Amino acid sequence: MEVFQFLMPIFTEYGYWAVFVMLLICGFGVPVPEDVTLVTGGVIAGLGHAHVHTMFAVGMAGVLLGDGMIFVLGRVYGQRIVQMPFFSRILTPERFASAQDAFHKYGKWVMFVARFLPGLRTPVFFSAGMSQRVSFLTWFFMDGLAALVSVPIWVYLGYYGAQNWDWMFGVLRQFQHGLLGLLGVGAAWLVWHWWKKHHAAQSSHTDAP
Repeated sequence: MEVFQFLMPIFTEYGYWAVFVMLLICGFGVPVPEDVTLVTGGVIAGLGHAHVHTMFAVGMAGVLLGDGMIFVLGRVYGQRIVQMPFFSRILTPERFASAQDAFHKYGKWVMFVARFLPGLRTPVFFSAGMSQRVSFLTWFFMDGLAALVSVPIWVYLGYYGAQNWDWMFGVLRQFQHGLLGLLGVGAAWLVWHWWKKHHAAQSSHTDAP
C-alpha cells in the first residue's frame, strides 16, 4: 500500500507524535485511511520502535480528539464553518445532507456507525454538534465505544504482522470486508427499526379521532 510505505519512515522517525498528529488529520476528513495509519503505528511497535500498549493509547487519544474537535466545531460555529474554503471541500452539500438525513432518521447510533465510514464520519459528527440535541457525553460514549472496537484491531494487527506484511495486508483486507458486511447488517436493522417506528406513528395518527 502506498500510504503505508509513505507513513512508515515518518512514524519510525517521529514515533508517537507522528501517529497522533496523523490521526488528528484523519479526524478532519483528509483522505488518509485511519485504519492504515493505526496499522502502521502497530508495525513500528512490532519492529521495536515503540511500545504497543502505548501506541494503542496514542491511537485512542488521536481518534477521539480528532473527532471531538469536529463535534465541538459544529456545536460552536454551526453552519458558518461550511462556508470556509477548507471545510467546504470536506463538508460538501451532498455529504452534509446525507449525514443530516441519517442522523435525523437513526439518532445516536449513527455516531457509532460513522466511526467506520471515513466519507461520512466528519459530516455526521459535525451535524451532531450543530444539532444542539446531542450532548458531548453522548457523542463521547458512542464514538468511544466504536473506537474501542476499531483501534485495538488495527494497532495489534500491525504489531503481530510487523514481520509478515503479506499476511498483515491480507488480514487487513479481510477485516475491512468483514466490517463492511457487519455495517450492512447494522444499516439494514436501522432502516427496519426506523420504518417500523415511522409506520407505527402513521398508524397512530390515522387511528386518532
